[in-house]
Amino acid sequence: MPREQGRKVVASNRKAYHDYAILDTFEAGMVLTGTEVKSLRAGRASMTDAFGHENNGEIFLHGLHIPEYTQGTWTNHEPRRVRKLLLHRDEILKMRNKLRDDGVTLVPLQVYFHNGYAKVEIGLARGKKSYDKRQDLASRDAQKEISRAVGRRAKGME
Repeated sequence: MPREQGRKVVASNRKAYHDYAILDTFEAGMVLTGTEVKSLRAGRASMTDAFGHENNGEIFLHGLHIPEYTQGTWTNHEPRRVRKLLLHRDEILKMRNKLRDDGVTLVPLQVYFHNGYAKVEIGLARGKKSYDKRQDLASRDAQKEISRAVGRRAKGME
């Protein structure tokens, strides 16, 4: 049986882009059990309240909810267990140095399969203030209005 190709997104944390300013992103593998992988392949995962944590030179993911596999038996996994992330040593050192800054945290952005392997995209993030969020919304609305005007002009409506 050929290995699946490409990228299949299982869960996305869109709220993270609203609540945080993403400074840098990393792709990491996850240490999973068999029933977790089967549950992810069924497209079931929730990233609300999930965060990353560095401990003794290793990065762990807390709060990622992967529900129990429905056809699983007594070997089923715990839905909110702590999962170890697989990263290169230089990436971990880079993260550790940035996490020492005040207000910087690790936030999972996406859980997906890449060429058959379960991956998580994590981002170094700094929390946004409410005025930053308003400013982002205003700039997004202005950009939409500009693109609409360009489209109308190209069609000869103005």
